[in-house]
Parts: sequence; C-alpha cells; structure tokens
Amino acid sequence: MEIRPYRHEVKYYECDRMGITHHSNYIRFMEEARVDWMDQLDYGFDRMEAEGVVSPVVEVECHYKTPTTFKDTIEITVTVAETTALKIVFAYTMRCGGKTVCTAKSTHCFLESGRPVSLEARFPELYARVNAVRQGT
Repeated sequence: MEIRPYRHEVKYYECDRMGITHHSNYIRFMEEARVDWMDQLDYGFDRMEAEGVVSPVVEVECHYKTPTTFKDTIEITVTVAETTALKIVFAYTMRCGGKTVCTAKSTHCFLESGRPVSLEARFPELYARVNAVRQGT
C-alpha cells in the first residue's frame, strides 16, 4: 500500500511577527499528517479511540532547516521509523518548493483504561498494516 504525502497550506495566523511559520506549528502539522496517514490505512485514530484505545505522544523531536511563510504549501511525508508491540515512532519529512523545511519524529504509546496495551495484540490487523507499509509491501 502506498501512502500519499499530506499537504498543508500555511495560514496567516500560523506566522510570527517576522512573517515566518512559528516553530510550534510544525508539531500540529505532524499531527495532521499522522491522522491522515492512519486514515489512509483505513484505521484512523477515531476508530481506535472508539474501541477504547488512545495513543498519546511520549516524545517529539524537530529539526528546522528552512523557514516557510504565509501561503506556502508544505508537503509532509510520514514514514514509520520503528515499531514495537508497545510503541510506534513516526518520522516526518516536510518539504516546500523542493527544499526540506523540517525533519521530525514523534513517539507514541498505546493506552487502554490508562494502562499500556500492546498494539500487536489489541489491533493485530493495524499492526500488520503499519509494518507492511514500513517494509514497502
């Protein structure tokens, strides 16, 4: 299964006094892209949450390369850097006009009723899809 990149057009309110996209917004863009990625797997976060499992962020890492400004379209490619039974590490490459503007990672665990849950055991179909995409099959 091939996952298409997510596109985000920078809004005016996302820019700071210098006219560039405020750094905090890239975390939001990551979330938008990650939600879209899961939807493309036909197993969105809304489905997971309806089944009683949440997936909080436990770590975020961003490396800012080139600024973006109002009306720029950022193309965000999401990949899976690592999977275990208890967590997923997503990797993001954000590009605009052929330039890399940000690279990032977010690590997520899975909780059911406030307790860690194995994604592999609780959602074996999703776990298989994630690993299939990760391996390019």
